[in-house]
Amino acid sequence: MKDRRNIMVCVTQQKTCERLIKGGHNEMGEGDSLFVIHVVSEKDNFLYNSNDGEALEYLFEVSKKVGADLTVIRSKDVIKAISDFALKNDITHIIMGSSPNGEEIENNSIGLVLKKMLPKARFIII
Repeated sequence: MKDRRNIMVCVTQQKTCERLIKGGHNEMGEGDSLFVIHVVSEKDNFLYNSNDGEALEYLFEVSKKVGADLTVIRSKDVIKAISDFALKNDITHIIMGSSPNGEEIENNSIGLVLKKMLPKARFIII
């Protein structure tokens, strides 16, 4: 019997993150769970403009369609908040988008730090 997996998808407040959510859903097998998370720094404005709110609502709907909840967290330390969420929910797989310049996780500072904090998790860059 296959071990149950808990898959976490890290999104920003952009509609293009739909591809990450769908990628997480495609990774799922029977009995697996999907978590979608967006962490906002307390230093940043949460919704810069109305498009951000619209995009976040869209991602809520996409998440709902694939059976996941979208969790939004405000934190002083974004990376720690992601790590804490992953540990609390026994996350086994983490899906992140590639950086704007297409860097792999070894060159992506957020991904690299998370990989060190969560060595048991498998990282998938889409």
